[in-house]
Amino acid sequence: MPGTLYVVPTPIGNLGDISQRMADTLAQVDFIAAEDTRVTVKLLNHLGLRKPMTAYHRHNLDTAGPAILGRLMAGECCALVTDAGTPAISDPGEDLVALCAGAGVPVCAIPGPCALSTALSASGLPTARFVFEGFLPQNKKNRRARLEALRREERTMVLYEAPHKLPGTLADLAEALGGDRRAVLCRELTKLHEEILRMPLEELVALYREREPRGEFVLVVEGAPPREAEPADLDGALARVEALRAQGLSLKQATAQAAEEFGCRRRELYDLTVGKR
Repeated sequence: MPGTLYVVPTPIGNLGDISQRMADTLAQVDFIAAEDTRVTVKLLNHLGLRKPMTAYHRHNLDTAGPAILGRLMAGECCALVTDAGTPAISDPGEDLVALCAGAGVPVCAIPGPCALSTALSASGLPTARFVFEGFLPQNKKNRRARLEALRREERTMVLYEAPHKLPGTLADLAEALGGDRRAVLCRELTKLHEEILRMPLEELVALYREREPRGEFVLVVEGAPPREAEPADLDGALARVEALRAQGLSLKQATAQAAEEFGCRRRELYDLTVGKR
């Protein structure tokens, strides 16, 4: 029978965030699939562990994925890790998880550190509904399309960004969403120089014209205000009722269909129709 793929988070900065379950899982598996084995070996040294490792990252997933799957199908157990945080979240690990799930290999996700949830929980912005955008596209056409879609997004938005791209992304967001849109910029979460800045996008743009971006960034942005519903076209709905009645529909059927087509209340439309008779 196949082994199990364990999705194992690693600290995003503070080694104290390693849970006992995470450490135990790394100790028990047969091998580790790591984004960068040079980074992972430091974590293993901290835990006093020695494990066989294989590289798995966005540049080799087409070959490394099937090779890892083959070992799992042969009965070995593997821990999938990224350099920091939870694998498969804005990460090529999602391809390996999908590959294993499709082949019937058990996948066990271990809860742990994640920059997305850490930033969101500290943001002070609404968290009941949110959307994770990861990294914005670099292709200009795709980027414009994504920003245009975000302009109407009512949920809180969470994005990742690299330091050298941060000023441009802040400027693009301010232009697309409005400079007065509230935002929270989280830098170096859980690390010694952690910083959380809460200010409108235009102020963040101005700040990073003067400051060199350093570290890892997560940006949490307020959603757009809810759009007001347009008033229903009752005259059009009444005319539609008459047209449907002429086609042989009953009054009840006609008002139900017209109410759905014009976005008005069925009872109100029925009463208006009867009142006109």
